[in-house]
Amino acid sequence: MPSSDKAPSSAASPRGESGKAPARALLAWCFFDWANSGFPTVISTFVFAAYFAQAVAPDPVTGQAWWGHALSIAGLVVAAASPLLGAVADKAGARKPWLALFSAACILATALLWFVQPDPSAAIFALFLVTLASIAFELTMVFYNAMLPDLVPSRLIGRLSGWGWGLGYAGGLACLVLCLFVFVQAEPPPFGLDKASAEPVRAVAIVVALWFALFSLPLFLFVPDRKAAELGIGAAMRAGARELKATLGQLRAHANIARFLLASLLYLNGLQTLFAFGGIYAAGAFGMTPAEIIKFGIALNVTAGLGAFLFGFVDDLIGARPTIFIALAGVILPGTAILLVRDVGWFWGLSLVLGTFLGPAQAAGRSMMARLAPKGLETQLFGLYALAGKATNFLGPLVLSLATVATGSQRWGMATIVVFLAAGFAVLTTVSEPARSPRG
Repeated sequence: MPSSDKAPSSAASPRGESGKAPARALLAWCFFDWANSGFPTVISTFVFAAYFAQAVAPDPVTGQAWWGHALSIAGLVVAAASPLLGAVADKAGARKPWLALFSAACILATALLWFVQPDPSAAIFALFLVTLASIAFELTMVFYNAMLPDLVPSRLIGRLSGWGWGLGYAGGLACLVLCLFVFVQAEPPPFGLDKASAEPVRAVAIVVALWFALFSLPLFLFVPDRKAAELGIGAAMRAGARELKATLGQLRAHANIARFLLASLLYLNGLQTLFAFGGIYAAGAFGMTPAEIIKFGIALNVTAGLGAFLFGFVDDLIGARPTIFIALAGVILPGTAILLVRDVGWFWGLSLVLGTFLGPAQAAGRSMMARLAPKGLETQLFGLYALAGKATNFLGPLVLSLATVATGSQRWGMATIVVFLAAGFAVLTTVSEPARSPRG
């Protein structure tokens, strides 16, 4: 991997002499998690995914399979694009322009979901928009995550990452509450929305788009960015592609990072597939209504947010690697039990236990990647980290959808998630965490 002392001066850290960004900037960075969490929570998992499976697709099993195919395509695109875009951004310097571009694309595609009628004829249109929005959402995370090492000393990375995830879950919770009480359960529905054509449910797409647009503004206003390099986009793309090729070629000399990327590739794929199909599974296997699914999502986000916040301190205390181990075990064990139960009460209880560990598994992975990344290559390596999280993400939904079709059972389809989580846990046992300086 190229030496960090060859990084361009234009990519210098925006931190001040104290080695950290102002408190206002840290809060604004965390608020981007609050802003964008409405999309995975409301659209991808609990509301629109269930609406698609129950009201748009011909039946829930077919809906789960089609949803899986759409996310597979999105995962392939992200896997191909994210490492190169990360390398380009490392050469171009500034991250905010990329964040703005992909945020706008996600917001627009999400807003257009309003036009998805409850009819199978609208399925292709819905899947196209969800695929586009998912791609844009994941690419924003490449540049957002890469800002993390520039904002705080390394000894506080786990804490800030956990706070971001915790605030993200709080944002997803707040957005769900708004959607439930103002739109889905409102009697009569606001703004003259027609329940017969599912307009109160479809309106959540507009809510999520406006939520993302409004609450992402603090990041663009208050978080310092690296200075833009003098390179043009074309030159940055060529330089970034060369450096990415060199980095990939030299990963063999950095076996520890390569093994962590492989572990992340497996367990993040399982987690992301779990998020994508949680609402669909609750609707199909337990017959939960849209309002019940939203209430379930609210409860799950409370436990997940608390877990992410509290485990940020655990991460800084014992390290990212053991934190990930604890979190994965906390997902695998109750997750396996959920597939065996038939009672909705047990489903609720086990899901809330599982939810406590969802945020820590992701937040600790982000903090470990930040600690592993050499200076000057953070965005590029977070592009590879996004690749690790997405390279097989097309496989997760694909395997799930194939298993669902082959068995005619949503439970057997969901069981494939456990395999990815357990494989990631096994590979992580071969990874070592870098020593932390007491000064950061």
